[in-house]
Amino acid sequence: MTLKNRIKNVLDSLKSPSRAQLKDALLKMDIKLTDFEDLPAPSHGKPYNRKLLYKNDEVEMLVMNWSQLECAPHDHGHSHGWIQVLSGTSLNSVYEINGNGLPAELFHEYHHKGKYFYAPKKAIHKMQASNQTDMITLHLYSPPITGMVVYDLEKCAACIVSDDCGAWWPEEQYQKVKEIQLKKD
Repeated sequence: MTLKNRIKNVLDSLKSPSRAQLKDALLKMDIKLTDFEDLPAPSHGKPYNRKLLYKNDEVEMLVMNWSQLECAPHDHGHSHGWIQVLSGTSLNSVYEINGNGLPAELFHEYHHKGKYFYAPKKAIHKMQASNQTDMITLHLYSPPITGMVVYDLEKCAACIVSDDCGAWWPEEQYQKVKEIQLKKD
C-alpha cells in the first residue's frame, strides 16, 4: 500500500478527533523517514520547507524539512495536534503570554528521533533543529491550521498570518492578515 493510501485510510474517518485519537492515528500509520521518496529540501533563509501530505475539513498532515534556523514563537490558531520527529533532534521552547500579550519562555525540551509531542490549542512554542542535526518532522493537526499567530519578540508585535505562511514573520504584505502591536512590561 502506498503512503498516500495508508494516510487516507486512517485519516478519512476522523471527525473532530480528540488528542488521543490524533495520536492513535499517527501510531496506526507508522510513518518512517524511509516512506518518503521526495522530501522538500530545507528552504534557504527560512526555518523549514513543508509538504502537505493530506488535508480535509477535519485534519491536515504535513512533513517539514528543517534548516538550522529557528521558527518564530507561534500558536496553531484553533488547532491542536501532534508532532513526530522522524530524524534529528528538535529543541522545542514553550511560552506563556504575560500581562501585555507578549510571550515569555517557560521552558525548553529536546525531542529526539522517534519522539511524539503534543501541541495544545492556543499553546505558543517555537522549534529548531538542535545540535546541527538534519531534522525532519511530521505534523498532524485538527482542524487544519488557520489563523495562526506569529510573534516577533524584538518588535513586540504579533501577526495573524495567512494559511500559506509558515511560523515566521511574513515577508509578503498579503500574508499579514492582522498585525498587532504589543507592549513591553
